[in-house]
This record gives sequence, C-alpha cells and structure tokens, in this order.
Amino acid sequence: MDVELKDLVQARIPTQYGEFTLHYYSNNRDSKEHLAMVKGEVSARSSVPVRIHSECLTGDVFGSRRCDCGEQLDMALQKINEIGYGVLIYLRQEGRGIGLLKKLQAYNLQDEGMDTVDANVHLGHLPDEREYDLAALILKDLQVSSVNLMTNNPNKIEELQRLGIDVKERIAIEIPAHLDNQSYLKTKAEKMAHLLFGDKG
Repeated sequence: MDVELKDLVQARIPTQYGEFTLHYYSNNRDSKEHLAMVKGEVSARSSVPVRIHSECLTGDVFGSRRCDCGEQLDMALQKINEIGYGVLIYLRQEGRGIGLLKKLQAYNLQDEGMDTVDANVHLGHLPDEREYDLAALILKDLQVSSVNLMTNNPNKIEELQRLGIDVKERIAIEIPAHLDNQSYLKTKAEKMAHLLFGDKG
C-alpha cells in the first residue's frame, strides 16, 4: 500500500525555546498523529537542522531519568531556535516501536538485570523496531532539500538516505550520563552502535 500523508492543520506554538509552527499529519498507514515543529522558512532550503524524535511518554512528559529522550527533545528545540530555522519531527512510535505497555514491561526486566536490548528481545521484539518512512515523507512535504541531522544513531542516517533524504551532516545531540541512565546509554553505544561518550563516528 502506498503511504499517503496529509498536513491537516498548522498552528502557532510559542514555547520556552521560541515560537514554532506545529504541523499535524494524518496518514493511511496507522491511526497515529505524527507532528512536525517547524521554525522559520525551511522550504527549498539546504542543510536544514532536523531532529527526528520518537515519542517517549516517560521521558518527554514525565521527565524520567531512565533514558535521555526528554533531554534530547529539549536540546533539539533549543538548538533549532538558536540557529533560527529547522524542523523537529515527532513520530508516535513509543519504546523504539514496541509501544508503552511492552516498554514498561522491559523496564521491569531491566530492573531484574537485563539491558535494554535483551529486554526487548525477551519480550519477542527486535532491539529497535522504529521506521522512518513517514519522517522522510514529512520532510518531502515541507520541501526540505537536505538536512543536518541531530542524532547519535548511525542507523537513522542510513535509513533516511535510503528513503531519499540527503543527509549532509550529523549534529551530535549527546546528553551527559547520570546514575539512572548510564547503563542504558552504555548499552546503546556497545550494542546499537550509537555515537556516545565522545565517539565522533
């Protein structure tokens, strides 16, 4: 099935990091509301700063310290505002695509000694089930010609390039580790090849 994406509404959203325009996208593949926070003029612009952020209710909303997601979200919006233009795409794929229920079950397994990868696999999932085709379609809809991608995940760069997005540069978005997420970040670096702890790639 060909994926159809529609920008249904745009609204001005003033934030602590400046003013953005929020785009609400619908699609015919899932029933989720995928979003784009856009700052400034990005149409037909090259090397646009872009963050593709997957939903993390516990980190983004509740400030959980088990991960670095909420802090990455804040940092990305701040960076985009400082640069003066850019896009943050918010994909509704909780828990690296396994959903909130399984993510919380994985948390309990981690408390019993598993790491984040082994916990997902134990629950019958891949370590990372996220997809980026909708993000690529959103960027094309916004007429972004090329991006500087805010990520520590080389796979995200490869997937976007495979989907026809020209990734010019990677912008590191590393959050200092603390006691509650140090093991989690170490696992992402060692088992998922994320560029962390000063690794420039």
